Amino acid sequence: MRAVWAIVAGVSLGAGVAWWLAREAPEKQVEKQQRAEQAAAAQARDARPSLYRWRDDAGVLQITDKPPKGRPFERIDRDPKRGIQVKGEPSGQ
Repeated sequence: MRAVWAIVAGVSLGAGVAWWLAREAPEKQVEKQQRAEQAAAAQARDARPSLYRWRDDAGVLQITDKPPKGRPFERIDRDPKRGIQVKGEPSGQ
């Protein structure tokens, strides 16, 4: 009977040690979750249809569905944000 209890205790102790060594630290879990959220956000941003705003050699504003090669451009969403965005500072009246 003592041998059975010794085996049960040894297996329990081994399982406990294995669990302790295999677990992740809470900091690593938080970092892993943040990386996953950033990757999901980047993937969602890339999946949205976009337009590209840029200027050609003559300075004319171009808006296309493919980015230009070799020149700066701005990526804009096809689905604009809802509501009105007001930029600037209030007038001093």
